[in-house]
Amino acid sequence: MKLAKLSLAAIVVAGLTSSSFAADTLADAFKNGKVNGELKAYYFANEDETGDRDSLLTTGILLGYKTASLYGFSLGFTAQGSASPFADKGAKADYSSYEYGSGAALSEAYLAYTLGKTTAMVGRMFLDTPLVATSGSKMTKDAFEGAAIINTDLPNTTLIAGYVQKHQDRTDGNGNIGKFSKTFGLGSVSFRPELKDGGYTLAAINKSIPGLTLTGAYANAIDIVQIAYAEAAYEGKAGEFGYSLAGQYYYNSFDDKVIAALGGEDNINAYGLKVGASFKGLNGYVAYAQVSNDDVATAGLVSGLGNGADLLYTSPVIGGAYYGPDSKSYAVDLNYDITAAANVGARYVEIKNDFDSEKYSFTSVYGYYKFEAALKGLKVGVEYEDKGKDADGQDLWVKAGYKF
Repeated sequence: MKLAKLSLAAIVVAGLTSSSFAADTLADAFKNGKVNGELKAYYFANEDETGDRDSLLTTGILLGYKTASLYGFSLGFTAQGSASPFADKGAKADYSSYEYGSGAALSEAYLAYTLGKTTAMVGRMFLDTPLVATSGSKMTKDAFEGAAIINTDLPNTTLIAGYVQKHQDRTDGNGNIGKFSKTFGLGSVSFRPELKDGGYTLAAINKSIPGLTLTGAYANAIDIVQIAYAEAAYEGKAGEFGYSLAGQYYYNSFDDKVIAALGGEDNINAYGLKVGASFKGLNGYVAYAQVSNDDVATAGLVSGLGNGADLLYTSPVIGGAYYGPDSKSYAVDLNYDITAAANVGARYVEIKNDFDSEKYSFTSVYGYYKFEAALKGLKVGVEYEDKGKDADGQDLWVKAGYKF
């Protein structure tokens, strides 16, 4: 899914230079610009193993504007706002790290230049690359400050290079919307270091063979960790029967300074396998992932820079994917497209952590509906997850969003 979004993003940005979006004067570039946005309302509720319950209603807005292209140049801006007016003390504490954060922020403000099949962007922006990525699963999307280049000159191939020096998290942990800083989320709530010299990424995505997508990516959080990722994913059809097979591999190498400060080993890796099938709207997959038993300084694998760089096949619907050392995880998902606009499903994830002799399980049900006709652009979703064994509790997420 992330790779599809990435390819679409490249096409949209490159498309700004087409005749339908091009301008002859600076005034026309602004007059012919495009406005887009989203109105959102999210309700999150949870109950922990002691029976304590908390809930949070959050409303928000995302408003973006892109100029038309002038000699290949264009500007883009996106502002976000969020408010949780009825939050009590318990909800503020429970959701402070990712959902409870009121205020407004200018998350995108970039200059883009397109020449042929190459687009360069510099400024603040949302990114969707394999190892440096924005997440849209919560009310506020995280963003990056830096530069990126996307090239599609090679047939069926997308090449990406990027450098980021600051990260805007969803919240600041103190009740406010996130602010741009040098502190980066690296796939762990407890491991959020300051990247004094930023980080960079390289990625290549190839679709030369019909049905097969090959992905290779590298990220370097300078003086912290180097991350490598590879994936081969194949999708095919035999009549009305669809099938898929995918494999992935992560590798982390931590800097000597991190090892000296926190202890542990310097390397850790993980791999995953996924098999899927579909028939007349019925879709499903089974997946397996395993993390090596290395006792690294961060107590687990780092999945990437930003909240959206999380590609492990065995991720639960709501809970985060688990990257602890010497862990084995399994996932089974079955969902059904009732119509082209409605989908319901269920997922079960089990994680066995032999390193700490712990087990976790997640049982989830979910449903989504996209409205058409007069309400086109409106989407609602409901997700419920029961956490069993060593991760007790329940979560309920209800989301409504209208894109325009």
